[in-house]
Amino acid sequence: MTTPAIAAVAATKRFPGVLANDAVDFTVFAGEVHTILGENGAGKSTLAAMLCGLYQPDEGHVERNGEPTLLRSPRDGLAQGIGMVHQHFRLVDRFTVAENVILGDPDQPRLIDQSVVETRVAEIGERFGLPIDPRARIADLTVGQRQRVEIVKMLYRDAEVLLLDEPTAVLTPKEVEALFITVNAMTAAGKAIVFISHKLGEVMSISDRVTVMRAGRVTGEVATADTDQRHLAELMVGRPVESETRRATAKSGQADVLLECRGLTLSIDGQNAVDDVDITLRRGEILGIAGVAGNGQRPLARLLAGIDGCDAGSVAVNGSSVTNHGPLAARNAGLAFVPEDRLGTGLVPGLSLTDNMLLTRPRKFLVDRKGARREVGQAITDYEIKTPGTEAHARLLSGGNSQKVLLARELASLGTEDGPQVIIVSSPTRGLDIGAAEFVRGLLHEARERGAAVLIISEDLDEVRSLADRVAVLYRGQIALQGRTDDLTIEQIGLAMAGVSADDDVGASPAEVAG
Repeated sequence: MTTPAIAAVAATKRFPGVLANDAVDFTVFAGEVHTILGENGAGKSTLAAMLCGLYQPDEGHVERNGEPTLLRSPRDGLAQGIGMVHQHFRLVDRFTVAENVILGDPDQPRLIDQSVVETRVAEIGERFGLPIDPRARIADLTVGQRQRVEIVKMLYRDAEVLLLDEPTAVLTPKEVEALFITVNAMTAAGKAIVFISHKLGEVMSISDRVTVMRAGRVTGEVATADTDQRHLAELMVGRPVESETRRATAKSGQADVLLECRGLTLSIDGQNAVDDVDITLRRGEILGIAGVAGNGQRPLARLLAGIDGCDAGSVAVNGSSVTNHGPLAARNAGLAFVPEDRLGTGLVPGLSLTDNMLLTRPRKFLVDRKGARREVGQAITDYEIKTPGTEAHARLLSGGNSQKVLLARELASLGTEDGPQVIIVSSPTRGLDIGAAEFVRGLLHEARERGAAVLIISEDLDEVRSLADRVAVLYRGQIALQGRTDDLTIEQIGLAMAGVSADDDVGASPAEVAG
């Protein structure tokens, strides 16, 4: 490997008030997988956008096969053989696979022979392990199949460098395995793959080399053969990070039931978003709800928190029925909620951090703003919240910092007489760097050890398996699988996430684990 397939040379990109990339050097060679690793906000996607022509560097330049090139748009990038598969797919649901593949392709003739296009799409899919029906409509495809279409679209246009932006974020474990087979097939054919991720295990599994970014700068470049997850984590955070799996220290099977729902059902637009769900959560345990995005996680969380009313079923918090009584009743019964929608459901964007901290406090005639301001100041220090101060508006916060404010507010009274007994957290560490994620997980473990019942809802299966004592898999609004985390294999969980029933005994029946 002597000539890079594509390279960024001292590439710098600024946005108003933000230095997104600071003199970044990066190279990828034909036939290799080179990962750009970093947490949200590290500058990964900005670098990738410059490599494919979506952005142009303010300083420095991009090279293709050793020669400087000016990429004014993604179309210029494709003309140079560089294509990007975005995390959020750019497909037209009403069109077929073949129609999406050729959509916007300037090299297509005016009169298109559909059969020729469909034949070539099928051939590309077969060659690279991307089985897909060229005549299928996008609306009828799974998330994993839609991703295949995006990759086929780039290969159809003869891309030699493919940038995959967080490609596993919405895939089941089996789909991740299939994607990695495809990536290996592409590198075997001489393609250069830029893999953008923050998942250390996957990075070690698929990459030849890794460039680590933090705060817009490159903190290291290493061959995966010469490193390990711990070293990569240190490069990402700038300090040693300890990550361990902890389970409940006491048996919770006979502990008090603090959260219980039976037959919980909610229909949205004629479809059951939540379908006859039973959950039992006891004192001193963490239950993780796993599933691919869009399988009812968010509606379930809102039902349990009392934000939405159910069509059927019941919810009880700490022994009190809160069914369809609203969020205040659930909170008064001892429930704390950190929603997925941070700036909207969780925080009021136009209010200060101090006012947002006061939102869930018991209503009093006199408001202790001084105390709340002091509390926010302490939270800013403890949680390392990046903000101008306690009176800054919530809308000025990044997603990760918004999450820290929410957690600080909801867990502030943990362990006190009036503190929460049940804690529901959606996507607890999304957007946080490794150090902050480690801190948040420590808080949830501490809450469990103090006797709270914790329910986490996350699309990150690794997070669910590392945090939860028990796992429940949600598929199309139903509980497809339940079990103790240590009794379930990742294959069993993955099959359930894909809606496939496994014949193997998973170690406990749903009735046993629910109780």
